Amino acid sequence: MIPRRELIFQVVLHILVFWFYTYDRRNPGIEGFQIAFFLNYTLWTILITYFLMPRYLYQKKHWKFFGGVLMVIVGTVMLQEGVLEPIFFAGTRRAQIIPGLYWSLFGVVPILAILSGFKFAWDALQKQKQIDELKSTVEESELQFLRSQINPHFLFNNLNNLYSYALENSPKTPEIILEMSGVLRYMLYECKERFVPLKKEIEQLDNFIKLYKLQIEDRGKVRFETHQINSGYKVAPLILIVFIENAFKHSQSGQSSNISIDINVSQKGNQLQFTCSNNFEDVKELDAVANGIGLSNVKKRLQLLYPNRHELEIRKESNQFSVLLTMELEKSE
Repeated sequence: MIPRRELIFQVVLHILVFWFYTYDRRNPGIEGFQIAFFLNYTLWTILITYFLMPRYLYQKKHWKFFGGVLMVIVGTVMLQEGVLEPIFFAGTRRAQIIPGLYWSLFGVVPILAILSGFKFAWDALQKQKQIDELKSTVEESELQFLRSQINPHFLFNNLNNLYSYALENSPKTPEIILEMSGVLRYMLYECKERFVPLKKEIEQLDNFIKLYKLQIEDRGKVRFETHQINSGYKVAPLILIVFIENAFKHSQSGQSSNISIDINVSQKGNQLQFTCSNNFEDVKELDAVANGIGLSNVKKRLQLLYPNRHELEIRKESNQFSVLLTMELEKSE
């Protein structure tokens, strides 16, 4: 059974073609033979579109398809010249089969092609819709997979630090556990949506930074500033956190003092500008840190969530590592 939307699509376009087919400025009106001829074309077109196309053309059996189309053309012309012409034009030259075959061929083929093209166009639109839905499903699955990597990555990096504090019976251990639980709660329960309120994400950045500042203690300075953050926008969750985490890892790799980390988040219209810079000591392990799972993950997420809507620049020069990210924010509904 033909779906309702497709039926409406076909009927409307067939009516338009019929109107062009019958239109004659010198002789306005619709003649009976025009209706009969067009019904002849329509019936043969149904054979092409709902039998030959799905059975042969879409199955890549091209020779069988074109052979079937040729038989349809012959059947259409023969029915028109052998049956309809004698009925509507009996006793005239037009009713003679042989002289009319040649001219009928040029009249029949274009109309069959146009009417069959409607079905082909509809099928192409539906196929593209399926491809888009499949692509969206694949992208969403990949995003879920990439997001699922963040929690273990976060835990792995922080449990080691927590372990060392616990061995030392540090009084900061309960505070670290509390901050970790808050960040994990946000990651697990509040980041299920594709985009989250920008202000909520900024609040979690602040909590995340507080957690890592506990590890630095008095070995350096961490500056976190925000400017003109608008509550009417949304952002993909857990994007900026990766860069901040990377900055802390850089600074603490082979460096025990004079740690300096500067983080700045600002907004201009729908543009979010994020900068994060940190100093570091040049050690062999730094390249592994810079190219770890976190940065690789976030680059893929940016490509999926902000295609052609973000710019990411990562610099490493003179014992300074910096990230500059600009991306277009989603507006809250």
